[in-house]
Amino acid sequence: MNRESEGHHWLITGAALVVVIAGVQAAAAILVPMLLSSFIAIICWPLVEWLYRHKVPAWLAILIVVMGLLVLMSGVGLFVGKSIDSFIDNLPNYQNRLQDNMAGLFAWMSDRGLDLSRERFNEFLNPGRLMQWAGTMLTALTGAFANTALILFYVTFMFLEAFILPTKLQLVFGDSSMAVRFELFFANLRRYLRLKTLISLLTGGMVTLLLTFLNVDYPILWGALAFVLNFIPNIGSFIAAVPAILLALVQFGLGTAFYTAMGYLIINTLIGGILDPRIVGIGLGLSTLVVFLSLIFWGWILGPVGMFLSVPLTVIFKMFLEDNPGTRWIAVLLGDVRAVSISGKG
Repeated sequence: MNRESEGHHWLITGAALVVVIAGVQAAAAILVPMLLSSFIAIICWPLVEWLYRHKVPAWLAILIVVMGLLVLMSGVGLFVGKSIDSFIDNLPNYQNRLQDNMAGLFAWMSDRGLDLSRERFNEFLNPGRLMQWAGTMLTALTGAFANTALILFYVTFMFLEAFILPTKLQLVFGDSSMAVRFELFFANLRRYLRLKTLISLLTGGMVTLLLTFLNVDYPILWGALAFVLNFIPNIGSFIAAVPAILLALVQFGLGTAFYTAMGYLIINTLIGGILDPRIVGIGLGLSTLVVFLSLIFWGWILGPVGMFLSVPLTVIFKMFLEDNPGTRWIAVLLGDVRAVSISGKG
């Protein structure tokens, strides 16, 4: 391929990518519940498969899992939804108290000769706005799960399709390497989402217990936020900690806020720094820059829910790129330094 043909190839590829992105953005209202359903189906499929292997009919196995999801989603939605509503109702009060605390801090700093413009500080970091952002994000996530019936409808048909997908792949690809690659891809994806979900549940549970012990308001709410944002490596746990620390500062003062921050630090160090890499593995890691860019990119395309789904979606694309020798170099560019080091040694 000469340089002119190669240039035309990349130009056409870029134009096609722009059209696809525009189409995805226009269809976000349809795609978001489908993507959420896909992740739920992938995570819960091993349970359906386990029931089927133990002589439970396929239709009954699907019914048991779907009904379990209905009870779980309804219960979580009830508890978290009430916490979100209460938090948003009290948000103006929290913001006013936080602004009063910040005013006291600025006065204390001014008395000691540390002059810092409050207006300039609020331009760069407004604590009250951070708390409002947390409420907005959780409301968006709750809204995405509001149509539980539609999501479970999607999940049911995805379960039905999963039973016949291996047969379809066999008919399409036979015993070729493509069929093997597809099976390996889905196996790795299931493993990643399942383990990441368990790790995130552990993180959210420990955060809930920590804040319950410290009597910080809405511990279930902040535990749910920690669970969701734990899917975003490197920065997700930090973002999840900020609203809870600010709320502890508003409620009890600097001491409890310090203990809250230390509790988050210990939880994220033990789980995110030690447990997560050993259980989930480093082969699916993304660089910090890619995490930031994917957060912005998927949030722009799919809205607030896209930010929660950003890293899993990017990991899926990275796994797909890794599986193709012609695009593996792109996957290497997306990966973190540990994955690059291992590839270099191999």
